[in-house]
Amino acid sequence: QVQLAESGGGLVQAGGSLRLSCVASGSIFSINAMGWYRQAPGKQRELVAQITSGGDITSYADSVKGRFTISRDNAKNTVYLQMNSLKPDDTAVYYCKMQIRVYALTTGWQTGDYWGQGTQVTVSS
Repeated sequence: QVQLAESGGGLVQAGGSLRLSCVASGSIFSINAMGWYRQAPGKQRELVAQITSGGDITSYADSVKGRFTISRDNAKNTVYLQMNSLKPDDTAVYYCKMQIRVYALTTGWQTGDYWGQGTQVTVSS
């Protein structure tokens, strides 16, 4: 079993900062790409940022470039999202996603996408 747990969301004024964290636990062999997504009310879930397994390549949605930074700590199975200069339009539920390779006696090796439960970020004007 693999679980992802997010933390760090909350209420902040426009121009403020938040740092989200997402830690994976369970029978993990390795973690490939990690990413953050968000979903605002009435809108589809969108990719915010992603990072490769080595942490050397990152990509961002145009709307957050220059304001958000994604990073990872492979020793801790954790991905972070540093969010600066927050705007009301950043208000959403933020989800982490990881591509994780696991081994189970019954199913053998498998690689799949795992999601966190989401954390609310609210930016007031």
